[in-house]
Amino acid sequence: MPDYAVVGHVEWVTFAQVPRLPRPGEILRAQATFDEAAGGGGVAAVQLARLAGACTFLTACRAPAAARLGELGVAVHAADRPTRRAFTFVDDAAERTITVLDERVVPHGSDPLPWDGLASCDAVYFTGGDAAAARAARAARRLVATPRAYESLRGVEIDVLVLSGNDRDEVGWADGLSARHRVLTDGDRGGRWMAGEREGRWAAAAPPGPPVDAYGCGDSFAAGLTYALGRDEPLERAVEFGARCGAACLSGRGPYGAPLPRE
Repeated sequence: MPDYAVVGHVEWVTFAQVPRLPRPGEILRAQATFDEAAGGGGVAAVQLARLAGACTFLTACRAPAAARLGELGVAVHAADRPTRRAFTFVDDAAERTITVLDERVVPHGSDPLPWDGLASCDAVYFTGGDAAAARAARAARRLVATPRAYESLRGVEIDVLVLSGNDRDEVGWADGLSARHRVLTDGDRGGRWMAGEREGRWAAAAPPGPPVDAYGCGDSFAAGLTYALGRDEPLERAVEFGARCGAACLSGRGPYGAPLPRE
């Protein structure tokens, strides 16, 4: 079986279910609340562990977040630093609105983590880390990355750069990075991929149930994409499988509330 890893960040997120976002100055009572270890790296690691049966996660956080990800099936190796916190509203239209409360916390290549093990991975998804961490991730057979880690990824050859085509920051950061292939998501309109002179689109996948919570859909897409690429699927099929994973996430409460599709 292919080996997978994620290098990046985790956040301790408080979720509040509300009928709508509060108006300025308004007090609005949440219908339900819960806390979860999430963030782009954490969600992708959990979803890859579900898909592949195992996933290694190199990150930086405190013990409670690492322990929770371990309960969810992830092999966590974490530098001991404060876990970033975030607050997320989820409204009745299933849209999530996120406020991060601290600076982004990522692993460093100087942290005593099993960096050498990444060279044996079939695919690594990189969401954050310093330049040394990015170079270690590049040793994997395939490197998938988000441009949100652009400062560390400059000068690193990326196999697949995955980003939101509707996020001007991500599009701008992506312009300064070197990637063999680019995948741009477009919400419920699917997205497009570019591979050299070849280019194509994919259609959005239908969720298996009513939309509940959009948090983690993009990270689940990236996990499904990375999983398929590690299994040597062509990019055209990998993005379609990623779309199915993102759609599945939309039908559950929180990032882990719905099962992912079969292969």
